[in-house]
Amino acid sequence: MSNEIVMGLASTHGDHYQLNTTTIIRHAVRTYPEQEIVYRTADGGWDRYTYADAYARIQRSANALRSIGVRPGNVVGILDWNSRRHFELYWAIPGVAAVMLQMNLRLAPEDLAYVTGHSEASTVLVDESLLAVAEALAPHTSTVKTWVVMSDKPMAEIATTLPNAVHWEDLLAAADPQIDWPVIDETSAYSACYTTGTTGRPKGIYYSHRGIYLHTLAEVASLAINSDDAVMVITPMFHGQSWGLPHAATYGAAKVVLPGRYVAEDTSVLVDAMIAENVTVANGAPAIYQPMMNYIKTLAAAPDLSRARLMSGATEPPLSLMRDFHDITGADIVHGYGATETTPLVALNRDVKHSLRDVLSDDQKWDLKRKQGLPANGVDIRIVDADGNDLPHDGTSQGEVLLRGPWIIERYHKLDDDADKFLDGYWRSGDLGTIDANGYLKITDRIKDVIKSGGEWISSIDMENALVSHPNIVEAAVIGVAHPKWQERPVALIVTADGAEIALEEIHRVLEDKFAKWQLPDTVLFAETLPRTSVGKLDKKLMRSTYADIYIPAPQ
Repeated sequence: MSNEIVMGLASTHGDHYQLNTTTIIRHAVRTYPEQEIVYRTADGGWDRYTYADAYARIQRSANALRSIGVRPGNVVGILDWNSRRHFELYWAIPGVAAVMLQMNLRLAPEDLAYVTGHSEASTVLVDESLLAVAEALAPHTSTVKTWVVMSDKPMAEIATTLPNAVHWEDLLAAADPQIDWPVIDETSAYSACYTTGTTGRPKGIYYSHRGIYLHTLAEVASLAINSDDAVMVITPMFHGQSWGLPHAATYGAAKVVLPGRYVAEDTSVLVDAMIAENVTVANGAPAIYQPMMNYIKTLAAAPDLSRARLMSGATEPPLSLMRDFHDITGADIVHGYGATETTPLVALNRDVKHSLRDVLSDDQKWDLKRKQGLPANGVDIRIVDADGNDLPHDGTSQGEVLLRGPWIIERYHKLDDDADKFLDGYWRSGDLGTIDANGYLKITDRIKDVIKSGGEWISSIDMENALVSHPNIVEAAVIGVAHPKWQERPVALIVTADGAEIALEEIHRVLEDKFAKWQLPDTVLFAETLPRTSVGKLDKKLMRSTYADIYIPAPQ
């Protein structure tokens, strides 16, 4: 497809009607004002209000932002969990043409300070529980002029060293209850999110109103979200707009469930809320879903989640996990693919194509679910070799995944040397993948993670998922480590359920049906936990550094 834009005959459509985020919330409130939003309270309990109640606060929030000097184009940061206030700010900040800065609480302090300064954030709203984070940040953020504390407590009961801090609820109480929303140029940035900085400094992605609006339409269609659904926003709202799920849920007028703060070590609160609120759509990663399933297995009666579509990203969900959710609860783990740079929806694997349903065996259908799925309508995708040549969609030819579309970035914010990140208008994902004859995308590895042994490639992702099929292996990572003879050899790091080590021969037996003998790892290490990045992915950069010398002969 050419990059040239050809002008045809002018239309008579309302092409000047701008696609703004406020349109989504306004129309949802207009048609479903009674729909519920369920949220976690500061004391760990639960409360609920309606779309109409939320919209009343959203309007006051927008006016409150204006009262403290927020103007179009200003950047406003949020330090908060998946809370009621955070949800309201998702609409209020971009609604006044400001940019909502998603401040990733999992970033290292120096990276978070860099993000705040690089974005030139002038205002930051912080939940009371995160005051320590804000106070550590404040001395290193010269651009921030206003700190706003969000709490149900009065300001007199809150102790903070933040300079000239103001109280959010006081501002809301004083704000006008209604607002005449501005019409914002749809190409304006509605929000900003920064990559996690695994290579160099975090890079800024600035999402447009148009981009998130069109992304919302695609996500609603892909997941078939409507007013009969209950959507739990599990993935943090402070990174990648929680995969666009707050917008998709609102567009579909679904019940919204906001679980606040939780930890992967105890996901019982998520499962209990999912059962109580009859959740039908949620998002998360295997690192969250596996503990949820472990808890479900302890319940006297398995919950009926047969209507649930559980989006899973970050890494490929093990087949055993997908089968457990299906067999025990009826829920469907929907494997997806995307990145911070892609808003993030690129592909979802929700259904087996109609043409394949009567052709594939049950085992083949389950194997198909390991793929990332069919590309979202609106996203152009290419698989190319090292020279940028397109590869056939035969399911075996591996190449880098290139992406282009209305919600895919075309540049990074204030980064001059990003030309190597793009090719012919496509963003270079850094992922290796295949596309089969039926159109299904399969990510085989990160280019930096693929293991090159004796001139041949070994997929770390495929090996990891084969390993966790062992009944005593709960987590596995496979890394390529420099080898004096074979360039690289795989090293497997394994966490077992009972802490016991497993013999290398037994590990090989798990893998031998799926891998050639030369591909099997020579070394297996056992650990209590595996290191992860700020967004929950296996930190293979750290692992490779830690075990870089494992195959280097000891000096004589």
